[in-house]
Amino acid sequence: MKLKTVLGFTGVSVLTIAMLAGLSKAQGDPIKIGNAYNLTGSMSSLDVPASNGAKLAAKEINAAGGVLGRQIELVEYDGKTDPATITNLASQMIDSDKVVAIGGFTDSDSALALGPIAQKAGIPFVTAGATSPLLPTQIGDYMFLAPFGDNVQAAVGAEFGLKNLKAKTSYLLIDKGSEYTVLLGKFFKDAYLKGGGKIQLEDTYKSGDKSFAAQITKLKALKTKPAMLFVSALPDDIGTLVKQMRQAGISQPIVGGDGYDTPLLVQVGGAAANNVYFTTHALMDAKLGNSSVKKFIGAYKKEFAKDPDNAFAALGYDTVYLIADAIKRAKSTEGAKIRDALAATKGLKAVTGTITYAPGVRVPQKGVTVIGVKNKALFLAAEMVPGYVPKP
Repeated sequence: MKLKTVLGFTGVSVLTIAMLAGLSKAQGDPIKIGNAYNLTGSMSSLDVPASNGAKLAAKEINAAGGVLGRQIELVEYDGKTDPATITNLASQMIDSDKVVAIGGFTDSDSALALGPIAQKAGIPFVTAGATSPLLPTQIGDYMFLAPFGDNVQAAVGAEFGLKNLKAKTSYLLIDKGSEYTVLLGKFFKDAYLKGGGKIQLEDTYKSGDKSFAAQITKLKALKTKPAMLFVSALPDDIGTLVKQMRQAGISQPIVGGDGYDTPLLVQVGGAAANNVYFTTHALMDAKLGNSSVKKFIGAYKKEFAKDPDNAFAALGYDTVYLIADAIKRAKSTEGAKIRDALAATKGLKAVTGTITYAPGVRVPQKGVTVIGVKNKALFLAAEMVPGYVPKP
């Protein structure tokens, strides 16, 4: 692997990763693909593993001969979890680096910052982990999701609570500062009420808050205690939040989305993370995972000398393979042809599930994994396809 440092615009660290293994097998200029992730800031615990997964995929593809007889070159910038930085890096990738497609980001706000720029330029953008099912409509026909939508995972959270936890009543707490958390909470409420559940209290907070005393006080004042809590939170907040809940004597199961799929949940929450459940894309466990997961974990560990931190590592990996597959089928690096090939993807076997896009729909239909925490360790709680899914 050759690392080439590139001088970029002010304040943005730029690294172009040129995967040159097996160069003798491929001829011509490399195919440049944007690798846009927040390597620092509040989303880094999800984005760094995803970026690593993307690099692993590119290395494997290049070792196998590349795509269209050419090598893949990942062009990487740090979005710093900052919308202004992200819009700058999008322009840099498209105008200066001449990428033919972009993969990246694990949150909807970052995808919304980059997506319109890629759309205007006619550059396909596949988000590795942003789960808002509204993104393709908001951005346009060059926008694709590698993961399932929030309406699907929220529906599984609701169904898991009602059926597996036997929780007919719930408390709902939503981070009002993020597109992802607001939508996830909205879809959960829809599915939970549809399933016959009752929400006894709704409340909000804003990402970055360090004290949840006000929310806890109102929750504890309820005469009838809810059977579960659904908390729609980002990675940086959930460990602190569950810790304060448990310290206040709130012992009910806490359920949430894939924003919990971060080592911070247990690292910060400690024993307070027990009896927490969250929906995500796959269980990254070398013993309990399926064959694709086990193979991926082995390759990732060999490359980075550690196990993947979460399922977002696999999503980053799947995203590069998805883009490479589309370029191969398109037999072209033209944006419109890659877009059309992406839209026609059917039955692509990936670590996080088979990827198929229905006609006119750029969000794949995939199953959802539910992970629980017991004795500060993760376990597989369920694998589900919801019976009811709220409309985006």
